[in-house]
Amino acid sequence: MNWTPLESLEQLHAIKQSAGYSILFKHSTRCSTSLMAKKKFEFEWDALPEETSVYFLDLIKNRQISNTIAELFDVHHESPQLLLIKDGECIYEASHSEISAEEAAEQMAVNS
Repeated sequence: MNWTPLESLEQLHAIKQSAGYSILFKHSTRCSTSLMAKKKFEFEWDALPEETSVYFLDLIKNRQISNTIAELFDVHHESPQLLLIKDGECIYEASHSEISAEEAAEQMAVNS
């Protein structure tokens, strides 16, 4: 599995319109907690279905996209933060040490 960089509002709107599951991972490159959450997620991401789109947002470089995520998916901004999107709606979100690929995979199984 590989990260897809989330670098434009057009990409974000395409995710909002897409069917199926997507994961958005909001990461602060200046935060050690965010780095730990990212490494934990990457260590576990084999738990995710292979066809899952996994997007990585560097929120220091892309603050506008981060703000738009909060508006589009009606979530409070956190960093680091994981959002599980299904058919354009956020069905699960986690932040800081609660970020887990295994939990995201469980949520996908429950909501299929």
